[in-house]
Amino acid sequence: MVKVALSVIVEARPGKEAEVAEFLRDARSVVEQEEGTRAWFALQFDESTFGIFDVFPDGDARSTHLAGGVGQALAERGGDLFSAEPSIRKMDVLAAKLPGDS
Repeated sequence: MVKVALSVIVEARPGKEAEVAEFLRDARSVVEQEEGTRAWFALQFDESTFGIFDVFPDGDARSTHLAGGVGQALAERGGDLFSAEPSIRKMDVLAAKLPGDS
Protein backbone atom coordinates (compact mmCIF):
# COMPACT_ATOMS: atom_id res chain seq x y z
CA MET A 1 0.00 0.00 0.00
CA VAL A 2 1.21 3.50 -0.77
CA LYS A 3 0.38 6.47 1.42
CA VAL A 4 2.62 9.30 0.26
CA ALA A 5 3.99 10.60 -3.04
CA LEU A 6 6.50 12.97 -4.49
CA SER A 7 6.32 15.17 -7.57
CA VAL A 8 9.38 16.87 -9.06
CA ILE A 9 9.11 19.25 -12.02
CA VAL A 10 12.20 20.56 -13.82
CA GLU A 11 12.75 22.89 -16.76
CA ALA A 12 15.66 21.99 -19.03
CA ARG A 13 18.12 24.68 -20.02
CA PRO A 14 17.84 25.51 -23.72
CA GLY A 15 19.75 22.88 -25.69
CA LYS A 16 19.87 20.47 -22.70
CA GLU A 17 16.52 18.74 -23.31
CA ALA A 18 18.04 15.51 -24.65
CA GLU A 19 20.50 15.38 -21.72
CA VAL A 20 17.67 15.80 -19.20
CA ALA A 21 15.70 12.99 -20.87
CA GLU A 22 18.77 10.74 -20.76
CA PHE A 23 19.46 11.68 -17.14
CA LEU A 24 15.93 10.67 -16.17
CA ARG A 25 16.06 7.40 -18.13
CA ASP A 26 19.37 6.53 -16.45
CA ALA A 27 17.92 7.35 -13.01
CA ARG A 28 15.66 4.31 -13.27
CA SER A 29 18.54 1.95 -12.48
CA VAL A 30 19.21 3.86 -9.25
CA VAL A 31 15.56 3.84 -8.18
CA GLU A 32 15.27 0.10 -8.85
CA GLN A 33 17.64 -0.41 -5.89
CA GLU A 34 15.32 1.47 -3.49
CA GLU A 35 13.09 -0.99 -1.68
CA GLY A 36 10.73 1.72 -0.41
CA THR A 37 10.02 3.30 -3.80
CA ARG A 38 6.93 1.37 -4.89
CA ALA A 39 6.36 3.09 -8.25
CA TRP A 40 8.47 5.64 -10.12
CA PHE A 41 7.78 7.53 -13.32
CA ALA A 42 9.99 9.85 -15.37
CA LEU A 43 7.83 12.17 -17.48
CA GLN A 44 8.12 14.72 -20.26
CA PHE A 45 5.32 17.31 -20.39
CA ASP A 46 6.56 19.36 -23.33
CA GLU A 47 9.85 20.05 -25.10
CA SER A 48 11.60 21.47 -22.04
CA THR A 49 9.46 20.47 -19.03
CA PHE A 50 10.17 17.16 -17.34
CA GLY A 51 9.07 15.51 -14.15
CA ILE A 52 9.31 12.62 -11.75
CA PHE A 53 6.37 11.10 -9.89
CA ASP A 54 6.85 8.39 -7.33
CA VAL A 55 4.96 6.75 -4.47
CA PHE A 56 5.98 5.30 -1.13
CA PRO A 57 4.47 3.34 1.76
CA ASP A 58 5.38 6.06 4.28
CA GLY A 59 7.25 9.29 4.90
CA ASP A 60 10.43 7.50 5.95
CA ALA A 61 10.71 5.76 2.57
CA ARG A 62 10.08 9.08 0.82
CA SER A 63 12.78 10.79 2.89
CA THR A 64 15.22 7.97 2.13
CA HIS A 65 14.50 8.39 -1.57
CA LEU A 66 15.03 12.17 -1.45
CA ALA A 67 18.40 11.66 0.23
CA GLY A 68 19.36 8.85 -2.16
CA GLY A 69 21.11 8.62 -5.49
CA VAL A 70 18.62 10.41 -7.73
CA GLY A 71 18.20 13.27 -5.26
CA GLN A 72 21.97 13.66 -4.99
CA ALA A 73 22.37 13.55 -8.77
CA LEU A 74 19.66 16.20 -9.20
CA ALA A 75 21.54 18.45 -6.79
CA GLU A 76 24.91 17.82 -8.45
CA ARG A 77 23.83 18.19 -12.09
CA GLY A 78 20.94 20.59 -11.66
CA GLY A 79 22.93 23.75 -12.31
CA ASP A 80 24.11 22.37 -15.62
CA LEU A 81 20.84 20.80 -16.80
CA PHE A 82 18.02 22.96 -15.39
CA SER A 83 17.08 26.59 -15.91
CA ALA A 84 15.64 26.87 -12.36
CA GLU A 85 15.58 24.94 -9.11
CA PRO A 86 13.40 21.80 -9.31
CA SER A 87 9.88 22.20 -7.95
CA ILE A 88 9.50 19.44 -5.34
CA ARG A 89 6.11 18.70 -3.81
CA LYS A 90 5.30 16.16 -1.16
CA MET A 91 1.73 14.86 -1.10
CA ASP A 92 -0.55 12.26 0.42
CA VAL A 93 -2.05 9.47 -1.71
CA LEU A 94 -5.81 9.19 -1.34
CA ALA A 95 -6.25 6.12 -3.55
CA ALA A 96 -4.05 4.03 -5.84
CA LYS A 97 -4.05 0.98 -8.07
CA LEU A 98 -0.71 -0.71 -8.51
CA PRO A 99 0.25 -4.12 -9.92
CA GLY A 100 -0.43 -6.76 -7.29
CA ASP A 101 -3.16 -4.73 -5.58
CA SER A 102 -6.35 -6.70 -4.99
